[in-house]
Amino acid sequence: MPQPAAIIFDCDGVLVDSEAIVMRIEQAAIAEAGLSYSPQDYATRFTGLSYDDFFATLNAEHRARFGTVLPASLYERMKQQSMDAMERELEAVPGIAELVEVVAAPTAVASSSFPDSLVMKLRKTGLYDRFAPHIYSTKLVPNGKPAPDIFLYAAERIGVAPADCVVLEDSVNGIRAAVDAGMTAWGFTGAGHADPGLAERLTGAGAQTVFDSHGAIALRLRE
Repeated sequence: MPQPAAIIFDCDGVLVDSEAIVMRIEQAAIAEAGLSYSPQDYATRFTGLSYDDFFATLNAEHRARFGTVLPASLYERMKQQSMDAMERELEAVPGIAELVEVVAAPTAVASSSFPDSLVMKLRKTGLYDRFAPHIYSTKLVPNGKPAPDIFLYAAERIGVAPADCVVLEDSVNGIRAAVDAGMTAWGFTGAGHADPGLAERLTGAGAQTVFDSHGAIALRLRE
């Protein structure tokens, strides 16, 4: 196929295999506070959200069930434990280094991660220099995913019309954001957190196609 005019990559679960690490820590922490979710429900609702939106949703649900919000110390503990674990365990998603060599179009990273966390993850996995300076956090825009703001921001910065951009995303929230931005959404299920129903959920959210590996994407781009 012809190369897209631009490809915008989500970070967690697309470039770096962080989602399984973070989900393990988050689910254990919030279970202590009385909130529990099935793995599929948790992934569908919360993967791809900014921490601010994630915390706001948890607070609302804790208030509805128990009449109080969660303590701020819980959020700080989750963030710190996640950062510490990623410093120890984080790796790039298999095949991403080879894929980015195939991509000739302009690229950007558009992530819900905090800016410092985003930079750390990309540096640790050797991907920072490949994407800099086009590395963008939802902290730069008014609304996080599933709003389209960060994808529209990234497209503007790389100088490509939204309709000509492809977004590679592993979350329902990210796919919805890409679709609402007027971009072509490609789903990705090749990271460690993907469950058997993820491809169907991404398609249901509007993904044009779903890939189970970066090798499959590279093959598609070479066709």
